[in-house]
Formats: sequence, C-alpha cells, structure tokens
Amino acid sequence: MGLFAKLRLATCALVLGAGVGGLPILDAPLALARGPESLADLADAVSDTVVNISATQTIDEKHASAAPQLEPGTPFDDLFEEFFRRRQQGGNEQPNPKQRERRSNSLGSGFVIDPSGIVITNNHVVADANEVTVIFTDGQKLKAEVLGKDAKVDVAVLRVKPDKPLKAAKFGDSEKMRVGDWVVAVGNPFGLGGTVTSGIISARNRNIDSGPYDNYFQTDAAINKGNSGGPLFNMAGEVIGINTAILSPSGGSIGIGFATPAATVVPVIEQLQKFGETRRGWLGVRIQNVDETIAESLNLGAIRGALIAGTDDKGPAKAAGLLTGDVIIKFDGVEIKESRDLPKIVASAPVGKDVDVTVLRQGKEIVKTIKLGRLEDNEKPTKASVKRGDSGKSPTPSPVEKALGMEFSSLTDELRQKFSIKNSVGSGVVVTNVDPDSAAADKHIQPGEVIVEINQEPVKEPADVAKKMQALKNGGKKSALLLVASGQGEVRFVALALP
Repeated sequence: MGLFAKLRLATCALVLGAGVGGLPILDAPLALARGPESLADLADAVSDTVVNISATQTIDEKHASAAPQLEPGTPFDDLFEEFFRRRQQGGNEQPNPKQRERRSNSLGSGFVIDPSGIVITNNHVVADANEVTVIFTDGQKLKAEVLGKDAKVDVAVLRVKPDKPLKAAKFGDSEKMRVGDWVVAVGNPFGLGGTVTSGIISARNRNIDSGPYDNYFQTDAAINKGNSGGPLFNMAGEVIGINTAILSPSGGSIGIGFATPAATVVPVIEQLQKFGETRRGWLGVRIQNVDETIAESLNLGAIRGALIAGTDDKGPAKAAGLLTGDVIIKFDGVEIKESRDLPKIVASAPVGKDVDVTVLRQGKEIVKTIKLGRLEDNEKPTKASVKRGDSGKSPTPSPVEKALGMEFSSLTDELRQKFSIKNSVGSGVVVTNVDPDSAAADKHIQPGEVIVEINQEPVKEPADVAKKMQALKNGGKKSALLLVASGQGEVRFVALALP
C-alpha cells in the first residue's frame, strides 16, 4: 500500500467514528474540515493579479557595515567574516571616494486593484525606498510611483504605467469572514516568486501592538518573509486582507500569520489615492481600559466603553463638554465595547462630521454632539493637566495619613522638588510610600504620584482620603476609583478594592 493510500486511510479513520453499538457514523464537521478538493481554479483566477515588489534604497556607506548581512548558517559565513575583518584591521587599500554609497534591496508582495495600474502593498515594504519596481507574473518589470503611504495601517498605494490594462483583484467584505473560513495567501516568500498557500481564519480582531488601529485576522495559511503586502483571498477570489506580519522565532511560518482586514485598509487606500495622505477623524481624548473594579466604581453594570483619562485643551471633545472621568459607551451610533475600539472608529469617520457621542457621567447617560477635527500624523498623546488652585501656593503641611497600603502627605514645595512634580499638578495628595504587598503596588502606584480625585471628587488634604474611603464603605461600595497624576502631569484612573 502506497504512502498516499495510507494517508487517505488515516484521514478516513478520523472521519469515521463509533456510533451506538459500535456502528460507524460519519462526522460531518470533520469531513468538511478537510477543505476544498482543489484550489487550482482559484489560484489560476487570482495569480496574475499578484505582483512582486522590489524596493531599492541607497545607503550611505559611512553609516553602513562593510560586510554584507548574511542569513545565519550560510556556508560562506566564515569566509566573508575573515575577508572583511582583514580589510578593516589593516588592509593597505585606500578607500575609493566614489564608493561611499551602496544599494540595499528588499523584496515583498503586492496586488493590482485597478487595471490602469494601481498596486497595493505594505508601507514597510517601500517605506524608505528610492526606487520601487513592480514585477508581474509574465516577467514584465515596471517602475512604480508611490502615490501615498500610511505607517499606522501599514499600507502603500503605488502606480505603474502599463502598455495594456492589467488584471485586477477585487476587495471582498472582510466583515463577513468567520473563524474557520478557508483563505488563500499568494505572494513572494523568500523571493521565490508567486507562491500559493492555504489555511483558515484562525482568529479575528487580533491586537499585536503594532499600531493604534490593530485589528488583524490571524491565519494559519503559510506566510513568510516576502509575503508582506500580498493579498489574502476568500474562496470567491476576493481580497479580504493584506498579509502583514508573522509570529515566528525563526522567521519562517509556524502557522501564526496576520493580515489587515479589507474593511480597515480600503478607506485608507481611497484617501491615499485621492489626497496622497490620510485624513483621519480626531476627538482629542486620551483613553484607558475599563476593568472590573473600574466598572463597579462607576456603576457601569458591566465592563464596557472607553474611560476618558484626559482631554486635549484644543480638541473637539473638550470644546463639546466631555470631561475626564466620562466613559464613552457609544460613538456615532456604534457601541464601544472596549477602549481599543474607539480609535479605529473615530479615525475612520470623516473630518468635520458632526457625531453624537454618548457618555456615562455620575451614572447618567449624556449625549454630546461633536464636530470631529483632523488627526495630524505627528499628534502626541493627550496630556491631561491638573490645574493649580487659585492661591497658587502649596498647602500647609499636614500629618501623614495611611490608607489602602499607601502613605499620603500634602503637596508641599519640598515634596514637589523631591519627586520632581510639575506645577501643572496643582492639587491633591502625594503618595510618599507604597506597601509592596498591597493592591496599590499591584496597580503600579508609586511614591511621588499624586492622588487628585477619589470617585471623581477632589482630594486636597491627606485626611480627605480616609474620610472618602469611609464614605464609600458606608455607601456599600466595594472599590475606590482614584485619579492618579504622575509628576509629569499625565493622569490615569486606578480602581482599588476597599478592605
């Protein structure tokens, strides 16, 4: 019996199970899990829309290593290392002034979306390139112009000028993709040329901390170096994602790859084609996650929304009346389930649009209409300043108080100097000591930080802390919500369980 026959039998053994009385039954889900019998027709239909991208960068030799960068384990490692070491350590050759630059090449993937010559790839494939060449399946090579690129979503739009219309791919509805749906990746792994791999959507909405709008598909379709910028197709031959990243200690596929969904990249592509840049909506807030203790402190009923930890002084949110401590639970009719949902939704909204934003404040829902601004590429994180009192003077020192594993003191000039607390932090009590075994230490509260509010009520003296804690206990609260300012004036909310 041949190997193929043995494999087929092994598969059948997995599909066939024992039913009642030992009778075999067909497990339909397992049978379907074998996938389509062939992907040849799909590969034939889409392969000509996929291209290789060659990006060339000129590097100043003075800032570059003399030795070429070789893959570990290359047979010529020792030979090259010895050769270049001799040249660097005492070779008599004089440097040639004309040889001050060298060219570095990188390879990636892309795909055509318009027959006139519009090509899509990842931003990181062409980011610093001086010259970009698009290579088609028939061997044709065309110089490309970069129409626009966006580092936050990692997409770039190129334009070539072909002699005849190109075969173009179409975007599909990535929102309809489910975990378990079959997908096909096409690209240029390791510079080998057009390669087709298949797998399924392993997960949705993956956050890999690569940018502010992370919302990746995870797939086990083999994605390797050089696949970046290539398309991820559904079974209808539609592009539902752009292959962007892999998780791999070795640099090769271990079955965990990531693709940016079409729903995320299409609006960005349209803006790059039209304006040559992105024009994202801007709310002007700094937000943080809502955890279980924060939800209990704010009477949210469940973990949801984005907690405002600061508003930009010149931002639309502050002008419309949003406050630090508000929880955004709905934006333009879309529910905000967790904080990372908000930046993506706001960024995709048109600049200048009037949107309704629903917030929870002191247990009540409030709706504010806000005209969105434009997010600049160099926008810095919003810093919430805590203003000084009218007197502008430090309060009179008071005895040290203890609560929740912390020691507090008044905000004096001496403590400002000791902990480098800026004048923008104008009121509150200073944390002078933190018990390393306390919940406060677990939440990373440190000496030198300032407690500004407790349950959205200002704190001015150390004695206020104990009073407010007792009031919360008497009111049946299980936790206290602290507004904590760093010495630099950046604030965050921290919820601590009451003893």
